[in-house]
Amino acid sequence: MRIFNAKLFLDGAFVDGGIEFDKTITGLGDHISDGVDAEGCYLIPGLVDVHTHAAMGKDVSDADPDGLPVLSRYYAKGGVTSWLPTTMTLKEERLAPALKVLSKFERPEDGAKMAGIHMEGPFLSFAKRGAQKAENLSKPDVELFHRLNAASGNKVKLITVAPEEEGAIDFIREVSKVCTVSLGHTTADYDTAMAAYEAGATHATHLYNGMPGLHHRMPGVIGAAMDSGATVELISDGFHIHPSVVRLTHRLFGDKLVLISDSLRCAGMPDGEYELGGQMFTMTNGKATLSGTDTLAGSSIHLMEGVRRAVSFGVPLEAAITAATLAPAKAIGMDNEIGSLANGKCADFVLLDKDLNVKAVYIDGKKVV
Repeated sequence: MRIFNAKLFLDGAFVDGGIEFDKTITGLGDHISDGVDAEGCYLIPGLVDVHTHAAMGKDVSDADPDGLPVLSRYYAKGGVTSWLPTTMTLKEERLAPALKVLSKFERPEDGAKMAGIHMEGPFLSFAKRGAQKAENLSKPDVELFHRLNAASGNKVKLITVAPEEEGAIDFIREVSKVCTVSLGHTTADYDTAMAAYEAGATHATHLYNGMPGLHHRMPGVIGAAMDSGATVELISDGFHIHPSVVRLTHRLFGDKLVLISDSLRCAGMPDGEYELGGQMFTMTNGKATLSGTDTLAGSSIHLMEGVRRAVSFGVPLEAAITAATLAPAKAIGMDNEIGSLANGKCADFVLLDKDLNVKAVYIDGKKVV
């Protein structure tokens, strides 16, 4: 199949041309001049959301197999073609069944692909647990990780851990052989974070949120991530991070910046009260906080909306697209398959109009939207 008259996103820039594909991409360039007319739309790689818990009233931690196709279709409709269902901090007796359900997920024809699983915890800091329930926290435990990963069918691609917790550095040294290890929900200082990165961590979970701020004498995880070359997540919803800091983070981290949704079950739903890992939270005008507090609980946005908002905050369009496609694919070691337009890669791509509205979505060469 061919699509022509598009603005292709290739190597970080837009060029006029077309795409030829079956299940994978077989051709790219201005020599493609027939097929489906893209009418000048942007043609970008499918978005990759490596941190998303829930949407449409469904949560991946519910251990509900009927909820996963709902989520998969929600992501695809907005232009996410690959996602990491992200589990909450839960006790093993609840987390293992949820992971087992995820291991058996089969993508509906009109849904996004599950590229793996992100375990956000349970190996997190009590002080920076945020919306994670305190009683479910656990000290870093390699054997527990292996049991949970086995329950997932060995599909864990990313895990968030607090490196200052007892045994965490040894945990990171071992688990980084299996998946990407990210620092988050942590009180770690710069030296501890650097030790974690030297032990094998390569990522930071929702930068600024759930960690000490950047201080000129105490750079913490943020400074350590910069110095170690780690990839860093950012929630670009306008609530978690001030637009000025979104711009600053882009300038600091460049192509290491990874946009995420960190969406909860309120995404795609009306304002109201919802459940998160055994706690209630309230969404008011799109802002989600633990009920009765001002603690942010996650977001209500789709990743494509995060891209649009990042652009509105002043991040160049090309950088925002990279942060939602190639950068997350690299962070989980899947950039040889997804995250960019190149011959031989999965034919996962999105057509956008000039206002960044989704016009069409293709996954493995098939139009799903």
